[in-house]
Amino acid sequence: MTVLYNNPADFAEDQFTGFLDLYSDRLQGVPGGAVAHRSGMPQVAVVVGGGSGHYPAFCGIVGPGFATGAVVGNIFTSPSAAQVYSVAKAADQGKGVILTFGNYAGDNMNFGIAAERLRKEGVDTRIVVVTDDIASSPTESERRGIAGDFTVFKALGAAAAAGLDIDEVERIGRAANAASRSFGVAFSGCTMPGATEPLFTVPEGQMGVGLGIHGEPGIRDEPLKSADELARLLVTDLLAHAPSADSSRVAVILNGLGTTKYEELFLVWKSVAPMLREEGLEIVDPEVGELVTSLDMGGISLTLMWLDKELEWLWTADAYTPAYRKQKSALTGLRPSLRAATTAEEHDDAPTPSVAAVPIAGLVLEGLRALARTMHENEFELGRIDAIAGDGDHGRGMVKGADAALAAAESAAAASAGPAWILRKAGQAWAAAAGGTSGVLWGAGLESAGAVLDDEATEFGRSELAAAVHAFATAITDLGRAKPGDKTVVDALLPFVDTLELSLMSGEESVRAWVKAAEAANAAAAATAALTPKLGRARPLAEKSIGTPDAGATSFGMIVSAIGR
Repeated sequence: MTVLYNNPADFAEDQFTGFLDLYSDRLQGVPGGAVAHRSGMPQVAVVVGGGSGHYPAFCGIVGPGFATGAVVGNIFTSPSAAQVYSVAKAADQGKGVILTFGNYAGDNMNFGIAAERLRKEGVDTRIVVVTDDIASSPTESERRGIAGDFTVFKALGAAAAAGLDIDEVERIGRAANAASRSFGVAFSGCTMPGATEPLFTVPEGQMGVGLGIHGEPGIRDEPLKSADELARLLVTDLLAHAPSADSSRVAVILNGLGTTKYEELFLVWKSVAPMLREEGLEIVDPEVGELVTSLDMGGISLTLMWLDKELEWLWTADAYTPAYRKQKSALTGLRPSLRAATTAEEHDDAPTPSVAAVPIAGLVLEGLRALARTMHENEFELGRIDAIAGDGDHGRGMVKGADAALAAAESAAAASAGPAWILRKAGQAWAAAAGGTSGVLWGAGLESAGAVLDDEATEFGRSELAAAVHAFATAITDLGRAKPGDKTVVDALLPFVDTLELSLMSGEESVRAWVKAAEAANAAAAATAALTPKLGRARPLAEKSIGTPDAGATSFGMIVSAIGR
């Protein structure tokens, strides 16, 4: 288990500080991640990213011949849009930016938001999503990204280093993704810093088949196999899902997930290599070791990328990064990026609130305090629920977002801001600090609630309350695109909004209307136990989640109940 930490909530930031100090001769930290020192002519910037806990991915592959920059989120949580924007701006060399990441809901949202902002500022920005995991979906476009991140990122980085333009680099990245397939098994779950139990357990004598790299368990359990039998399973399943490529040459990665010993990987490779050759495949520059991990998970994944001449040239090209080196290159001539590190948010001044707005600002602040307190009290229970079919990060993410929102709100309140301003700043802080799907949604929801209020209004009543709650819900449904029955926060959110609006329209007093709506939300959250997830990380493990309520819906019910009290 992960036993070394200071404050568990700061684990990702603390370890990254040490990493930056260790490799300061070849890269530099910027808000949200790291960028490589520059050498030679400007090139297309390849910015990789995702949550922490996967080292060497993602910051360990920043350097010549590989990634130009890496965005570093919290453990198993996508980085925020603000972090992605910051790293991309620092990495941009005037030739455009490729953002590339595994296919997860939070990453798609946050990288997508950052890409739109960069494009509006005139930066040519493309997105290449990795979808290599054959276990996660029969549909290629819906698959998540696991160790195939490495083959796709390597092709993109080598193409950019060769001086190709952004159209060519993007094309090559998509070709590498189409040619990559991965499949893995887990022997034991991983443990979040500060937690006393792993996110999931594998029964004695069993292995989880079809793991994910965010602490997701396998899609099914099977009896533990010998090394030879496991090699046969990995090779057979991967070849059954081979792309229609006119090539017999393959790049191969046998990847350890965190605590599987290198000697065990070598043992499995002893069987994998001849099996691939027996199938008529020629192995090119194989990699056996830890390349895309999952904290201290025990497990192995196998990745194949079918090579044409172009992809083979890129796969075998030189690279020199903290964690991966094809050929040790001299570091002379490197220089730090000339672009100053910037943050995504600009500072501005709050309007002076009206007399009527002042007590409402106090209520908003108390509500955010109740929200944060409730998330701290229920962090591990929410993580337990989320881990059954997801990655187990919901409790930690909600705590991180709630704490950031409360700190921003208290700072705004200390400056005598009104309720609209407090909500907007709280939402921005939540999205920037938490990342992930819940970070995006709660941040957007709070900011939208604040946007419909007027700090200079002369009165605040039932109609303002209804408008703010409606704006909160609309932001979440528009951004997340979930529908009732998808087993998400929306299943609790919409009954809450409907009940509240009907009660307020009937003239019911606001507090009673809120409490009644909270009861409806909790009932709806409990009812999600019977649903099958259709969105997010839980979708590939849909059957495992039946009988357990959705973590997002559950946390929403907890929060509105606490605010009602």
